[in-house]
Amino acid sequence: MECKVVQGEIEKLPVDTIISSLFEGVQEPGGATGSIDRSINGLIRELISSGDITGKLGSVSVIYPRGLIPANRVLLVGLGKRDNLDMENIRIASAQAIKKARELNAKDVATVIHGSGSGGFSHAAASQAVIEGSLLGIYRFDQLKSSEETGADINTLTLVEFDPTKLAEVHTSVTNTQKIIQGVFLTRDLVNLPPNMATPTHLAQTAQQIADEFDMKITIGDREWAKNNRMGAYLGVAKGAGEPPKFIIMEHNSSREDLETIVLVGKGITFDTGGISIKPSEKMEEMKTDMAGAAAVIGTMKVVGMLNLPLRIIAITPCTENMPDAQAYRPADVITASNGKTIEIISTDAEGRLILADALVYAKKYAPKAVIDLATLTGACVVALGKNTAAGMFCNDNTLSDKLSRSGDKTHERVWPLPLWDEYRKNIESNVADIKNSGGRNSGVSSSAIFLKEFIDYPWAHLDIAGMALSEKDEGYTPLGGTGYGVRLLVDLLQNW
Repeated sequence: MECKVVQGEIEKLPVDTIISSLFEGVQEPGGATGSIDRSINGLIRELISSGDITGKLGSVSVIYPRGLIPANRVLLVGLGKRDNLDMENIRIASAQAIKKARELNAKDVATVIHGSGSGGFSHAAASQAVIEGSLLGIYRFDQLKSSEETGADINTLTLVEFDPTKLAEVHTSVTNTQKIIQGVFLTRDLVNLPPNMATPTHLAQTAQQIADEFDMKITIGDREWAKNNRMGAYLGVAKGAGEPPKFIIMEHNSSREDLETIVLVGKGITFDTGGISIKPSEKMEEMKTDMAGAAAVIGTMKVVGMLNLPLRIIAITPCTENMPDAQAYRPADVITASNGKTIEIISTDAEGRLILADALVYAKKYAPKAVIDLATLTGACVVALGKNTAAGMFCNDNTLSDKLSRSGDKTHERVWPLPLWDEYRKNIESNVADIKNSGGRNSGVSSSAIFLKEFIDYPWAHLDIAGMALSEKDEGYTPLGGTGYGVRLLVDLLQNW
């Protein structure tokens, strides 16, 4: 869908559908909605008076102006109560409106910038929220369906701004937001692909394409490369994998050591059977999403390249399957990570922390200002925080924690701090090795984080995104399937570093 920005009065545009908005409880519409109402002889006020239009958040009313204005239809979306208006409500309203437009087979749609007038938000912020809600809301993964099964799409979305002095601000916001959305779409696509397609090799090819396009340095390590780097934890998980593992490193501004260095690490288990500690068969198909951390980091790097952010940004995504076969690692095995620590295997289904361990050790070579890892690591985090609510955040640096929390609140890709207390170290003490890879069911979330802490000595945040990577329903601007969680969070963090 092409996005445009124009100056003018929305009711005069030659499009088939226009979208405007209304706060809950308003009886006399003002601004663009009031202007549309006057052009269609007070029909909106009439429908408000009759109770057909309420302004409740996300409600969409369809009005047919019958030739009084060029548009075939007007969609009036509710913004909810004025006092509750925020960027998230603008995203939700924008998504609901554009989905209704697509349902009505609209092709050319124009929308007001919800929240930029009486809502009190800057034109840049409101424009970003409208574009995010609209584009994310109509995403669908249909690339594996036959062409007859795919639905019609909207051709153009035009943001209309009455004030000519605000056009440049809106245009810049729309342009940059579309770049961010491309990263989210890439992440969603990777997560939604079946595991026979989204293999470690495919992730490496995707990363290579991004690196080539934006002149990034890239390293794609194979088994021999990982062996040379003494990555026993990563290779332990990969032992039973039929697909070749790929340890992917992307470097933006690789030679600019004068810039602050941020390292992003993403767990890339492209399918997780649990290994020898095999998972139940029910819903095992969802384990194709166990590479959502790596997908988010790769999607973020695409945006980093498009925006050419003024930081030295390193992405590390260790990718492999976790499979059971005659070569697979076993419970009771002892493996050695690249920092020399020995690890007793209690569960081969606690594999994500093992591949992250070697990635976190490797991150140290870049002398990072901060390292952030994203991983669908524990079901316990979903129990603790719920589905599609917030990622669990473990952090050893207050400044980094505060930055992530601010970006999470701003993007609504929220994080919630969880404890990283030394007492949890007792849960992973081993009688035969330095540590063990699982502390059992008790304190599962914090035990996994305290395990990772054994491999870092720099400012670090671990985000457990197990409850955020996959949505079981289409709601607001989040579709059924991969959510793309993490891209907007990380991009905002990096933009405001």
